[in-house]
Amino acid sequence: MEDPLHPFELHTIVPLSLFGLDVSINKAVIMMFVVVGLVILLLTKARSSGSLVPTKLQSIAELLVEFIRGMIHDTMGPEGMRFFPLIATLFLFILFCNLLGLMPGAYTVTSQLVVTGVFALGVYALSILVGLKIHGMKFLGILVPSGTPGWLLPLMVPIEIISQLARPVSLSVRLFANMTAGHVILGVLFGLAISGGLLIGWLPFSFTVALYGLEVGIAFIQAYIFTILTCVYMGDAFHLH
Repeated sequence: MEDPLHPFELHTIVPLSLFGLDVSINKAVIMMFVVVGLVILLLTKARSSGSLVPTKLQSIAELLVEFIRGMIHDTMGPEGMRFFPLIATLFLFILFCNLLGLMPGAYTVTSQLVVTGVFALGVYALSILVGLKIHGMKFLGILVPSGTPGWLLPLMVPIEIISQLARPVSLSVRLFANMTAGHVILGVLFGLAISGGLLIGWLPFSFTVALYGLEVGIAFIQAYIFTILTCVYMGDAFHLH
């Protein structure tokens, strides 16, 4: 049976170097370009239709916009709409990466920890910068829970620092682990279906079909979780508790 982790390996397709840095093209880079192109195409086509009676594509785009707007309003408030382009881009990129990665022969970009890690670190760093810009040094009060007695500060502050540092770690690992685990299980079951032949191969194949449908749902859920937590972190920067 083929190694189930084999599909996650990256090999250089077009070797490139920029100022001594390796910026070679591989299948993950190609998939990211494909995802960006599809998102742009979807939104451009939906906007260009502009008919009084919405087309199916226009309805899907409006549904996505309202869904993302609702996330922002529920967690960040109306002032968070200034970050709508960022939140929408993040959600659509992750969603399309997750969904396209389920296609046979495609590559799941979000199965790479370096990708999810960069997103998570970028989002968390932005929330810190926004909090400092709005509240100044008062924003550091997030390290001191309200009502904490002074004698507990030497204990609570380190705990809160660890809690804050764990945010980007959990945010990146959650998406990476779910995408990787799902594809590994699919690969193992599909391998069992092939090696089992017609006699017993139907059993793991039926599980593969059911799990594939589940993975489609997980693709949406993980994109939502990553985005809603991003909104929560940004909301904490806007509104100190």
